[in-house]
Amino acid sequence: MSPKPAARLTPTAPSDPDFFDRQRTPTAQLPPPAVFTRNVARGAFEVLAGVRRAEQLTRWMSEDVLDRLTTIKNLSARARSARRVLSLYDVYEVQRVRLSSPGDGIIEATVTASARARTRALAMRIEGLDGRWRVTSLGMM
Repeated sequence: MSPKPAARLTPTAPSDPDFFDRQRTPTAQLPPPAVFTRNVARGAFEVLAGVRRAEQLTRWMSEDVLDRLTTIKNLSARARSARRVLSLYDVYEVQRVRLSSPGDGIIEATVTASARARTRALAMRIEGLDGRWRVTSLGMM
């Protein structure tokens, strides 16, 4: 008697169309949001100061947030150029981070930071997606 051929496994496509979309992650499975928020805010302020390239924050921000940050950076650089003001490359120090959670895996944060002559505020929404925090909305004053 000859041996039976091994059963061939054929890959099947998932039936759920959202299978390949970003998957929500609960807060309990994510690192502390305060540390993430502080670091991303510091990076955003460095982008505005011209010290850091916006592309370095790609991993932690959605595409539309990164585009908005780049637009803000370009507009502020253009405004400084029109006024013939030199960029001082201010280093912003994060003063306060406030967090609130409207739902599981969602954090809304406000961050205040100050430099030599200016204090700025930043508001962001971070969501747990694919096992890590990701900025899905960003606003600056």
